[in-house]
Amino acid sequence: MRRTRVLTAVLALAAGLLSGAPPALAADPPSPKISADTYTWKNARIDGGGFVPGIVFNRTEKNLAYARTDIGGAYRWQEASKTWTPLLDSVGWDDWGHTGVVSIASDSVDPNKVYAAVGTYTNGWDPQNGAVMRSSNRGASWQKAKLPFKLGGNMPGRGMGERLAVDPNRNSVLYLGAPSGKGLWRSTDSGATWSQVTNFPNVGNYVQDPNDTSGYASDNQGIVWVTFDESTGTSGSATKTIYVGVADKDNAVYRSTDAGATWQRLAGQPTGHLAHKGVLDAKNGYLYLAYSDKGGPYDGGKGRLWRYTTGTGTWTNISPVAEADTSYGFSGLTVDRQKPGTVMATAYSAWWPDTQIFRSTDSGATWTKAWDYTSYPNRENRYTMDVSSSPWLSWGANPQPPEQTPKLGWMTEALEIDPFDSNRMMYGTGATIYGTENLTNWDSGGKFAVMPMVQGLEETAVNDVASPPSGAPLLSALGDIGGFRHTDLGKVPSMMFTQPNFTTTTSLDFAESNPNTVVRVGNLDSGPHVSFSTDNGANWFAGTDPSGVSGGGTVAAAADGSRFVWSPEGAGVHHATGFGTSWQASGGIPAGAIVESDRVDPKTFYGFKSGKFYVSTDGGATFKESPATGLPSGDSVRFKALPGGKGDIWLAGGAPDGAYGLWHSTDGGTSFTKLSNVEQADTVGFGKAAPGASYQTLYTSAKIGGVRGIFRSTDKGASWTRINDDAHQWGWTGAAITGDPRVYGRVYVSTNGRGVIYGDSSDGGTGPGPGPGPDPVGACKVTYKVTSQWSGGFQADVQITNTGTAPWNGWSVGWSFADGQKLTQAWNAEATQSGATVTAKNVGWNAGVAAGSSVSFGFTANSSGTNTKPTAFKLGDQNCTVA
Repeated sequence: MRRTRVLTAVLALAAGLLSGAPPALAADPPSPKISADTYTWKNARIDGGGFVPGIVFNRTEKNLAYARTDIGGAYRWQEASKTWTPLLDSVGWDDWGHTGVVSIASDSVDPNKVYAAVGTYTNGWDPQNGAVMRSSNRGASWQKAKLPFKLGGNMPGRGMGERLAVDPNRNSVLYLGAPSGKGLWRSTDSGATWSQVTNFPNVGNYVQDPNDTSGYASDNQGIVWVTFDESTGTSGSATKTIYVGVADKDNAVYRSTDAGATWQRLAGQPTGHLAHKGVLDAKNGYLYLAYSDKGGPYDGGKGRLWRYTTGTGTWTNISPVAEADTSYGFSGLTVDRQKPGTVMATAYSAWWPDTQIFRSTDSGATWTKAWDYTSYPNRENRYTMDVSSSPWLSWGANPQPPEQTPKLGWMTEALEIDPFDSNRMMYGTGATIYGTENLTNWDSGGKFAVMPMVQGLEETAVNDVASPPSGAPLLSALGDIGGFRHTDLGKVPSMMFTQPNFTTTTSLDFAESNPNTVVRVGNLDSGPHVSFSTDNGANWFAGTDPSGVSGGGTVAAAADGSRFVWSPEGAGVHHATGFGTSWQASGGIPAGAIVESDRVDPKTFYGFKSGKFYVSTDGGATFKESPATGLPSGDSVRFKALPGGKGDIWLAGGAPDGAYGLWHSTDGGTSFTKLSNVEQADTVGFGKAAPGASYQTLYTSAKIGGVRGIFRSTDKGASWTRINDDAHQWGWTGAAITGDPRVYGRVYVSTNGRGVIYGDSSDGGTGPGPGPGPDPVGACKVTYKVTSQWSGGFQADVQITNTGTAPWNGWSVGWSFADGQKLTQAWNAEATQSGATVTAKNVGWNAGVAAGSSVSFGFTANSSGTNTKPTAFKLGDQNCTVA
């Protein structure tokens, strides 16, 4: 399924576990000091989630590799742990666009040096120009050289490259290919300063869509790669021969043979396509080129592979299939530096039924494929896939042949064989990095094993986060991959939200007094835009849309889960009782308003639009405009009502040219008071009160005391503590924030490309809550449901309800299988099996179950033939009613 990158609200206005020394920007002046708590920052693990357009191995040091993402920064490979370390978390709010990396280059002369060309958009969405960042300690700290033009890490054509290259003989010389007609640029002082190569003859002319008035698809994609022929230089002297790829279908490749003094169009070259990559095999004297008719990363319908013999000027079409038989372009391209006659390429834009990878061991004379048809639609794969470390990569799909799940990939523009190990290959997709460590099995007729090689690389755009008072500690609304229910922040969830799978979830909410009830809304090419859960987000069922809905918008759940208010795109605000089977238009509130619920009164809802606050006291049927004045005039606003405090509302937002800050209302929105000690604020959230405090902890992404950061207040906003530092800024953090109602000091921060970051304080407990207590007493009810079944196995969900009058502090439920079923995996519970008997116990966070509340867990098991459901369950020594 096609997955696209998200342009969040900030882009209209303006995808790791942290290890080692935190990176920091060295070039900017120090910020004013503010008292700060010491926090530990980590990612809620998803592993991947976005497009990885570039992977670069250092050519002289083993196991040194980097990956670039389109909106989520750059990463360095850690061989010992097989993980990636983020390198650009120090990018701050004002320079958020520098989290988009259009190219990365590792210095083969001095492997400690690495360079990143950064900038997210070349149009007005990114207010800052691009920059080249340079590091002499492998990305642990950076210096920045600002450029007089923009760069586009998230623009069309971002999978072409690499646009940035270091001279392998004289490493003080670098070249950078620029977009937007800005040409070719050169540095002769290791990236500190840059000047245009004025005699380079072609700035490119290809645009994806000349009619796009936003400037996004209508920008000239420019100079797209630079490749040195290292054999034409000696150590300390500039390399003589340089090849440059240009986004021009008729003039795609240029060469200099005098170290950049003069340039010529390469004679005899093919025309009609764009050269996405140019990879040189200097040993055999071949320049390989991957061509597509489009710039990618999504589009491309025709393609070719060509080989240029550098010594004779001979061009050879080495395409593995005839162009007439392609429905895709070529982009991913690599050679085996241990065996230079081995070359591989990808059909990057083959969306259906799957991407394709091609391999040749004779310099492109003959090819084999990663998979092929036996008799259509059946296919035979040369590989096996194991995604157990990131099980959501199956997308919960059950496709018909020739499609398979998980897919081999899509948007596969990055492909690299380890220059020191012919068996290791990595490639980027639209959602992860896959790799193998036994690649040469391909050549011997065996199968090579493909698995995610992505741990630590977190690349999701986060639109909303929620931390209910019971159940899972974290629910997230994400771009591209929908969102997740995290029951353990240190583990990858088994699946994203499904039924339906939104391409982007724009908003979610839970019922404050009934957290098992959750609603989410989002975008989908066809199908409903709203979905509900009655088990805290573990399982979902689709609602129905009012007429005209075109996108998710925002949604609010009543405090008790009895009703919902929805403000979708394409239609006005609506309300419904029950689970959204019949929506009614709400009166008195404009379309496009942001909606939230009071967290105490189930009939009270709130809205905001264009400086006006709206209140409904009849379940969302009608709203009245509040007399409150002085609020931000625009719609860059987020607000929330305080759990447990009727009519207690906090509102953050605004813009630098108008009202901007944090407001508080204690009268249900009738009036608001602006906090004088907050200069700017963009999000607001609540968490567990500090020890001895009576009011919940406030969190915000804000500017306070002249400093941008993540702030915490334990005294109702009277004073603030900055809890992040300059090494942990993550670009733009303005979409959402929430504290954890069960763990004092814990905060969940949304980012636009680095996933959900969570922080734990050094001055408060960081444990998951109470552990198991004695076996519960009192009545119980169990609902057992087989949710999926296949040949040889099944998946089931179990819900336990406390039907007694006292709360449980720990639980253990047991049953027996009648047909030899064998447990294979469980989540939200610690499950064991002895013979036919299964015992499932709570994990730390779901030990407490109030009277009348429920807790759920799931598992998978093997089965053969009959799969009889258990008919008897015991909670400790108590027999439970079976629903």
